[in-house]
Amino acid sequence: MNKVIYDVEQKLRAGEYKLTPRREHILRVILENREKHLSAEEIYNLVKQRAPDVGLATVYRTLELFLDFDIIHSIDFGDGRKRYEFGSEKGAGHHHHHLICARCGKIIEVNEDLLEELESRVTRIYDFTITDHELKFFGYCRDCRNKS
Repeated sequence: MNKVIYDVEQKLRAGEYKLTPRREHILRVILENREKHLSAEEIYNLVKQRAPDVGLATVYRTLELFLDFDIIHSIDFGDGRKRYEFGSEKGAGHHHHHLICARCGKIIEVNEDLLEELESRVTRIYDFTITDHELKFFGYCRDCRNKS
């Protein structure tokens, strides 16, 4: 994790920003919860546990800064809340998809690129260069399906 924090610090410095202690707390929360898709409010609540002086506005500003520097990216799962993931690497391997349970809201990542053939066809037929894609499947997870 320290290498990732160092890399983020260097990226921000190159853009004449600093990785302040508050920003580092926010980054650590995101890194410690990589398997989750946290909203700004959830990040704020986790940061508050370790740094009570960090405000919600600071979390929002930091998330926007991290987005601008491609440190994180946001995803909308159709519930009216942005969720955040560490790392974006647009066009460079960020090909994973999400299964979203319509009942409990559980989000499952599918870490396979299921659209390679379709991307090739679109590129060829429409002369269009694809840099990234996002695919979301909505349905019911095993637990919710078994409750029915």
